Amino acid sequence: MLYLPAFVLFLYLFFRLVLPSGLSRAGKAAAGAALFLASQEYLLNGIFFGGLSAPNLPSWVLMLQGWLFSSLLFLFALTLIRDIVRLGVRLVRWAGRALRREKRQSPAFSSGRRHFLASGLAAAPASVLGRASLAGLVLAPTAYGVREAVAVPEVRQREVALPRLPEALDGLRLAQISDLHVSPLLGREWVRAVVDRVNAQAADVVVLTGDMVDGLPAARAESVAELRRLRARHGVLACAGNHEYYSGFKAWTEIFPDLGMSMLLNSHQVLGIRGHELVLAGVTDPVAARFNLPEPDLAAALAGAPDGAVRILLDHRPGNAARNARNRMDLQLSGHTHGGHAPGLSTVVALFNKGYVRGWYRVADMPLYVSSGAGLWNGFPLRVDVPSEIALITLRCAAARPV
Repeated sequence: MLYLPAFVLFLYLFFRLVLPSGLSRAGKAAAGAALFLASQEYLLNGIFFGGLSAPNLPSWVLMLQGWLFSSLLFLFALTLIRDIVRLGVRLVRWAGRALRREKRQSPAFSSGRRHFLASGLAAAPASVLGRASLAGLVLAPTAYGVREAVAVPEVRQREVALPRLPEALDGLRLAQISDLHVSPLLGREWVRAVVDRVNAQAADVVVLTGDMVDGLPAARAESVAELRRLRARHGVLACAGNHEYYSGFKAWTEIFPDLGMSMLLNSHQVLGIRGHELVLAGVTDPVAARFNLPEPDLAAALAGAPDGAVRILLDHRPGNAARNARNRMDLQLSGHTHGGHAPGLSTVVALFNKGYVRGWYRVADMPLYVSSGAGLWNGFPLRVDVPSEIALITLRCAAARPV
């Protein structure tokens, strides 16, 4: 699926930048080969290095791949903008010639003004892309983005008022970890640091909202074992994300409970806290259908749950929020989007997630929190102005300030 867009990216940059360059034939061939290798990390990793989801490569190689590929995406965007501007200049000039032929020029759009507009548009690519160092313009922000992608997430304080929350549960704290994506890129030391930061919060409940791993248990067991150290007064609970299914779902669902995690797979758990009941429910991921495994089933997840208790749902994908809100959920916690990765890209991510990218939303009467994620997939390690996070969510009763 990802191979075709990457190949289109290669073709566009090759025909728009490499072929028109002043390089020799050998130079163009070398530049084209380098461009192909940088743009085809998904293809190469899928064929030669153990798979697209979790290639068996050192972390520095994955960071280098991510840096080069995200730089090409940035270069593609700049080149596309340049070409659109040039097309605009040509259209303005064509319109000017047509007007002159028809002798319909008006004071509001004189030839002098047309000349000024055309010369200004023509100068824009030169001033932005010609005079500046294109390499620095592209490589520096993406290098920063890769560094931010592999940073240990900070704890972000969040607060939400739930109308049905008993006063006795006011101040209850949930630590949400989403999208760890444990892999060669984010390995044992990184996971250990994340666990340490979560434990330092002494949360009442720890919840993991999917995409914990990338890779089969045999390859990730040592790193994932760090999750055994997670501590919370009332337990550690998790739902599945789409990447669990790509990584040996059945094996992982046997391992996670051994690490002290209660897996909520179309099921729920009732927590008795301060004399009241709190329902934590979780659903599977829609990608389960590809593997002939149970798809998300909220009715099954809530079967037998006490009616009067506050219901909190762990659903990896925020796009299901409208359906979940109709089923009387008090709060939904999700991930999946990685916060949109970067300005511009977040708009694309929103299109695939019904507009939900990161932070708080209100869907009907249900609050939805979409985590920016603690980690991200090693195939696109980039964060620009979208820091990773561990969300520490404090629940407030109706008298508290709303979201």
